[in-house]
Amino acid sequence: MAVVEQLLRGEENGSLSFGNHTLETKSKVEDFQHGGDIYKVKTYKDITKLEKNGMFAYESVPGTSVIGYTEDENGVSFVVEGNEDAQITVGLQDETEYEVYIAGESVGKMTTNLGGKLSLSVELAGAGEVQVKVIQ
Repeated sequence: MAVVEQLLRGEENGSLSFGNHTLETKSKVEDFQHGGDIYKVKTYKDITKLEKNGMFAYESVPGTSVIGYTEDENGVSFVVEGNEDAQITVGLQDETEYEVYIAGESVGKMTTNLGGKLSLSVELAGAGEVQVKVIQ
């Protein structure tokens, strides 16, 4: 999978692709309009952050490249790539239970905190692309 050279782009299927885990220096794109929402991304090798309408949506440490990011009332889905294993946090509904799937395998149910954040670890080192789905 290639990194997202534009840092943030809308895909024909309505999803988003963002982040570039190979950058040595911080880069960002602000005021990106997609699907009636405004997005902002900050990314480089150490961190990738996505905001939607000024609110937290996604963060990874270290930085990642994300392809096909979609979200709806039931959760989020995306393909992620990075050079190292990553801690990924996604913004969802407050205090809600979700089933988490990584690379097609259920890793169990997790509940978001009061702020709606859910954190998970994804083994990326040498793995290439990894599909992540978080479903209510």
